Amino acid sequence: MPQAAMPPEAARAAAQRIMARCAALAEISETPGALTRVYLSPEHLRANQCVGAWMEAAGMRVWQDSVGNLCGRYEAATPGAPALLLGSHLDTVRDAGRYDGMLGVLAAIEVVGELHRTGCRLPVALEVMGFADEEGTRFGVTLLGSRGLTGTWPAAWLSRTDANGTSVARALQEAGLDAARIGAAARPAADILAYLELHIEQGPCLEAAGLPLGVVTAINGARRLNCHFVGEANHAGTVPMGQRRDALAAAAEWTLAVERLATAAGQHLVATVGTLHCLPGAVNVIPGEARLSLDIRGPQDAPLAALLDTLLSEAHAIAARRGLLFTAEQYYAINATACDPRLQACLARSVAAVQGESLSLPSGAGHDAIAVAERWPVGMLFVRCDRGISHHPDESVAEADVAAAAAAYFAAALAVATELAPT
Repeated sequence: MPQAAMPPEAARAAAQRIMARCAALAEISETPGALTRVYLSPEHLRANQCVGAWMEAAGMRVWQDSVGNLCGRYEAATPGAPALLLGSHLDTVRDAGRYDGMLGVLAAIEVVGELHRTGCRLPVALEVMGFADEEGTRFGVTLLGSRGLTGTWPAAWLSRTDANGTSVARALQEAGLDAARIGAAARPAADILAYLELHIEQGPCLEAAGLPLGVVTAINGARRLNCHFVGEANHAGTVPMGQRRDALAAAAEWTLAVERLATAAGQHLVATVGTLHCLPGAVNVIPGEARLSLDIRGPQDAPLAALLDTLLSEAHAIAARRGLLFTAEQYYAINATACDPRLQACLARSVAAVQGESLSLPSGAGHDAIAVAERWPVGMLFVRCDRGISHHPDESVAEADVAAAAAAYFAAALAVATELAPT
C-alpha cells in the first residue's frame, strides 16, 4: 500500500506543476488575450489532447468518450475493479479565469501521478475526468459532460444551437463524434464507487476564515422568479404622496425586505434581486409597474422553500398595504445536492491533517457533482481563491494553497479508495 500522505516536497512540486499547467491551458483560447474555451470547439479538443498527454505521463490509459469528456484510468491492483472518480471540467465561461474547473482536473492528475511515481496500486481504480461542458457557455445548457457520464442527457439537447446556428448534433459531428452514440458515454452504476471533485471556492468564506481548504456540505438549491408589482401610473407633480400607488416604491421596499429576511433566516441562505425595470419609465410619471427578478439559494430544500414563502408573503403584504397587485412566476428550480456524509468525513480528516482544522461550507455555485450525485456518492473539496473572485480574469489562487489541496486530495482519495473498496 502507498504512504497515507503525500510528502511535503511532493506536494510542493505538484503545486508547481499544477500552476504551470493552468497557465499553459489558459493559452488554449479562442480569444487572444482572454480565456474562452467552449464545448466541442477546436480549443476544447486541443485542451483534451494536452491534458490527455499529462494523464498518460501520470500512468493512465486515456480516451475521449462519445460526448467529449476526457477520461484517464489508473488501474487497480486487481484489473477491472470499480473506480473512484476524480476531476472537474475543462471548459470555461467567456473571458474566464484559469483555475475554475482546470485546477480540479490537474490536481487529480497529481494524485494519480504520485501513486505512479511510487509504483503503488489501490484496491480500486482511479479515474480522472476532464468534463466537457459544465458551464453551458456555448449552447445554454449546463452539465452536458457529466450528464453524458450518468446517461441523463436529454435527446432534445441535440437540437440546441449556438449563436452561429450550429446545433449540438452538428458540433459533435464536426468534432469527430457521432450524435447517435452519445449513450455510449454512460457508465454502469457498478463501474464507479464515488466522485471527489476539487474546485476553487468561488466565494470569500475560506479567505475570511483564514483557511486554504474547506469541505463542501451541499451544493445549493436555487429558485428563480420573475416578479411584478402593478400600481397606477400618474402625474408626478399632481398626485399627493399619500395617494400614490407607486409600483417602484413597493419594489424598493420589498428589495430591502428580501435582504433583511434572508439575512435573518441564516442557514447559509442567500437571496438577490438582480434586475429591475419600471414602466412607463419617465422622469415625470409615477411608476405604474415594476418588474424584478428574485434568485434565492440554499443548501437544504426545506429552509429554502420556507424562505421563498416568507418573501412572497411579504411582497403580497406590501402590495396590499399600498393598494397594488403583486404576482410572481417561478421559471427555474433545482434542488440542493447533498454531499455524501462518508466522503465529507474522509475529506474533513484529510483537510484537518493538512491545515489543523476543517471548515464545512456549502457551495453557492453549481458543479458537475450535481449530475454525478444522481447516480453515485459525491464529495467536494474547496480551495481558497483571492477575494472570492471567479468567472473573471482576476481569478487567483496561491501556490501554497494548491500544495495543501494536493496533499489533502491525495490523502482523501486513498482513504475513500480503502473504505469503499469491495470486500
